[in-house]
Amino acid sequence: MSSTREMRLRIRSVKNIAQVTKALETVSASKVRRTTQAVAATHPYAEKAWKVLLHLARQPGHHSLHPLLLERSEIKNILVVMVSGDRGLAGAYNVNIFRHTLQNCLNLPGPVSFVAVGRKGRDLLMRRHLKVIAEFSQLPIPFSYSDVSTVGRLVVDEFLNGNFDQVYLAYTEFRSMLQQKTVFRKLLPLKVEFAKDGKKSYNTSNQTNSVFTYEPGQDEILGEVIPRFTAWQVYEAILSSQASEHAARMVAMRQASDNARELISLLQLDYNKIRQQGITNDMLDIAGGAEALAQVES
Repeated sequence: MSSTREMRLRIRSVKNIAQVTKALETVSASKVRRTTQAVAATHPYAEKAWKVLLHLARQPGHHSLHPLLLERSEIKNILVVMVSGDRGLAGAYNVNIFRHTLQNCLNLPGPVSFVAVGRKGRDLLMRRHLKVIAEFSQLPIPFSYSDVSTVGRLVVDEFLNGNFDQVYLAYTEFRSMLQQKTVFRKLLPLKVEFAKDGKKSYNTSNQTNSVFTYEPGQDEILGEVIPRFTAWQVYEAILSSQASEHAARMVAMRQASDNARELISLLQLDYNKIRQQGITNDMLDIAGGAEALAQVES
């Protein structure tokens, strides 16, 4: 049986861990709020750019308007941008996006290379000996579009140069503090679809009768909007993944704090039992000694 000193040390150690997990939970909750505000701020630009692309999708021969809209007849190489975190202590967040990505890659029609955004994802990919052509980690907190625009430019350049025929984006979509969904969707070539039965997804929308006037011209607008909108999608995915990571870490740390408090209660109960047993033994020793002295005196 452990001594009271050992039990006190264990209780003190668990209390210290509980303080750390509580602090991490509080910090993560604050970061989630800031990141979700940044995600909301990106929506107006993305919505306007998407309306322009939807209008262009209704034009005859829209596939030939820009190389990023052109479907390749033969798929030789595929690029997957996988967004994960730089740190752990977020439950199964990093493992879930990694497993979801590999599962979807099995159905792709060609060899796959990866761009890893996040140190944890890079380590998991390298551990499986998968081909990683680029890695982006230790992003500033909070980061801006200019901090991650390199990822979008890399993806667009690799596709335009013919190194890859399809590009996919794997990330974790933030829905609420308690719900995050892993997403795997095609990024390039950009495919615009129209929703049916009122259902909407990222690359779908309902039919509209909006009229657009392009200045200086349609080709010039396309040359700016499509590459920038592609990079903006990557930016939104990284923002959403970061919010999901903070939310997952907040939940994981809350569970860890609850488990620590439960463990402290059990340890405190064991400590009281050991202390009580020690006091009982001391009283028995005193009573035995007193009885022995009484027998000697008599």
